[in-house]
Amino acid sequence: MNRLKREKQEMVLSLLVEGNSIRSIERITEAHRDTIMRLLVRIGNRCQKEMDRKMRGLTSDAIECDEIWTFLFKKQARLTPEEKGTDKGDQYVFVALDQKTKLVPVFIVGKRNAVTTMTFIQELRKRVVNHFQLSTDKFKPYPDIVDSVFGTEIDYATVKKIYHGDRNGKREGYSPSELRKVEISTIIGKPKREKICTSYVERHNLTIRMQLRRFTRLTNAFSKKLENLKAAMALYFYHYNFMRIHSTLRVTPAMEAGITNRIWTWEPVLN
Repeated sequence: MNRLKREKQEMVLSLLVEGNSIRSIERITEAHRDTIMRLLVRIGNRCQKEMDRKMRGLTSDAIECDEIWTFLFKKQARLTPEEKGTDKGDQYVFVALDQKTKLVPVFIVGKRNAVTTMTFIQELRKRVVNHFQLSTDKFKPYPDIVDSVFGTEIDYATVKKIYHGDRNGKREGYSPSELRKVEISTIIGKPKREKICTSYVERHNLTIRMQLRRFTRLTNAFSKKLENLKAAMALYFYHYNFMRIHSTLRVTPAMEAGITNRIWTWEPVLN
């Protein structure tokens, strides 16, 4: 099987993490879309392994967690009875973000349920070794799972944002609603009030939607295979953590966190 030249591989990967669709990359690079997808999966898997290797023994002062919605193949409401219980329909990306360094030490793709939440929190426990403060939304499984995984070795609080919308305080439509109030609940330990926040990770969700075409709403660029979605997320977070200079930090998140002292390229995962 013929492979793309190294320069074209780098171009394809850069276009993928800058919000371009598969077919637009095909037109720009003249590489076939099947070749692009194979490259995405192959390099995405390598990016995941590289991050699993590097994201160990980390320390943090405060971490925020949130979930960003997408879907696989078709939206949940359109699933047939036979398709329910499969990977199709709603999928969520669970994201942990360090407030200070903006590093994403762990992310998980899966259904928004207790099983995925447990895997996510367990991975966070493995990677961040010190006592830190955690903030999440009010998703029901979080408190019990955080308690079972961390015990008293964490300061933990939840944040619930209530908007002017329907009678349940949820947002209506795609336009931002006016924030009515924020409910904060201390769950474990003594979290510092000024660090109880999910705004940074919620803002990062916007970055994900801007940088990954498959997260753009109301298009046909959505993911068709779970393997492709997971590979695309690994590719994105590798680029975000190690290659992209953060506009506020002026260095990459990995540099700010002390994981590396230089800006990375695609070289480690292309070799």
